Amino acid sequence: MLELFISDGIKLSRIDLVADGCWINMVAPEDTEIQKIARRYQLDSDVIKYALDLDERSRIESDDNYTMILVNIPTLEDEDHTELYTTIPLSIILVDDAVITVCSEETPILRPFKEGMMRSFRTQMRSRFILQIMYRMDALFLNYLHVIDKKSEQVEHKLRKSTRNAELIEMLRLEKSLLYFTTALRSNEAVMKKLFRSDIIRKYPEDSDLLEDVIVENEQAIEMANIYSGILSGLMDAYASVISNNLNVVMKMLAIVTLIMSVPNIVFGAYGMNLNLQGMPFSQHPNGFLIVVCISIVLSVLVAVLFSKLKIFK
Repeated sequence: MLELFISDGIKLSRIDLVADGCWINMVAPEDTEIQKIARRYQLDSDVIKYALDLDERSRIESDDNYTMILVNIPTLEDEDHTELYTTIPLSIILVDDAVITVCSEETPILRPFKEGMMRSFRTQMRSRFILQIMYRMDALFLNYLHVIDKKSEQVEHKLRKSTRNAELIEMLRLEKSLLYFTTALRSNEAVMKKLFRSDIIRKYPEDSDLLEDVIVENEQAIEMANIYSGILSGLMDAYASVISNNLNVVMKMLAIVTLIMSVPNIVFGAYGMNLNLQGMPFSQHPNGFLIVVCISIVLSVLVAVLFSKLKIFK
């Protein structure tokens, strides 16, 4: 998909043809769209395709006619009917008279720009546009990190009485998401430091507060990801032991029930042997069967009371 926008004063408008100062947004573009933009701005088509490779690392790449800033942004995917937080590349390509953004899917980061909801956004103000994208990216990281933290608390409550692996697997998914986030945030941090130290983008005094906010948000996201990752890793180790202990308790109860139920089996087995029963107690009594059953029940209760006194049930 290829979308063209340009700011006219405070209003953002869609346009049909590229123009000076426009913003070109490419989402999972087709080959014809890639070739069209590549020819228009004399770019190698691979420069546009970099962001479509999900394994592409964050970096800054410059040439005579373009500068590409590639970062990894958070996204939510569906894996085996469960949510998985991961990252995908987003490239910002600066050419002489336009800004090109390329991503493999729609992202909430760019949606407010397209809908004209971003304050002080102008397609011609490229430095501020880049900083605003960076700020939105870090804000989305922080939002997803809070969601992951809430999900881990929910799974934690389930794990307390669980003997299943489902909750532990859910914890593993969350830890996997945090690993993706931590790796992406560190790579993005290196890009930001290089971007702010160099003259790749112009620094305007009016953007100084936004620049500071971007740095603070990124540092906070990295710190939160590290903290949550450490907590989740410790919880997984602890609750793996809890699940094992819960399973041991279940097996213990089954063993006790088996022992108690074996008492009547022994009694009935003695009467069930193919022997002369005249020497067996109550064998000639008219209510012998009921007496034997009652004795078996009493013996089972006595064994259960004995186990209870020995605190075997606890």
